[in-house]
Amino acid sequence: MRLFFALWPNTVFRAGLAEKAAALHLEADARPVPQENYHATLAFIGEVDPCELPALRQLGHSRRAGACSIQLDAYEHWAGAQAVVAVARQVPEALIELAKQLRISTGAAELSWRLHVTLARKVAQAPVLQAMSPLDWNARSFSLVRSERSGKHSVYTVVDTWPLLDKTDVQ
Repeated sequence: MRLFFALWPNTVFRAGLAEKAAALHLEADARPVPQENYHATLAFIGEVDPCELPALRQLGHSRRAGACSIQLDAYEHWAGAQAVVAVARQVPEALIELAKQLRISTGAAELSWRLHVTLARKVAQAPVLQAMSPLDWNARSFSLVRSERSGKHSVYTVVDTWPLLDKTDVQ
């Protein structure tokens, strides 16, 4: 099974981001990401044996970070990934640390991490991207997610979720 840790936004946030994505003028070959797949990956684990699932659930349960507000405030075209993404130019330190802990603990391959949500794939040519009016996201939990291919898109299933804690609860 293919797994990753991610911030999983609520329905209202996804709908707001979908409106912004629909307003982008992307080439005809671009493949928009379905709004139910919007997420911000914290650590991509990749293929794992199902027997490793309990250890990954325990890892998620053992991590602590504070709840936070994130502002997606810019669009970018990532040429190597052929993707258009919405990024947060400023990310709370607690979230950066959580992503780092998860990547180290899982041996995740990402050397660097930037908080982003992928809006479209297969965008070979850099589009002219307008300025993005900021969209606020109140991150209150993170999840372990399973990814499976189904047709043109991946299907994501949340395996488990853990709360991001109030500042007074963070140790």
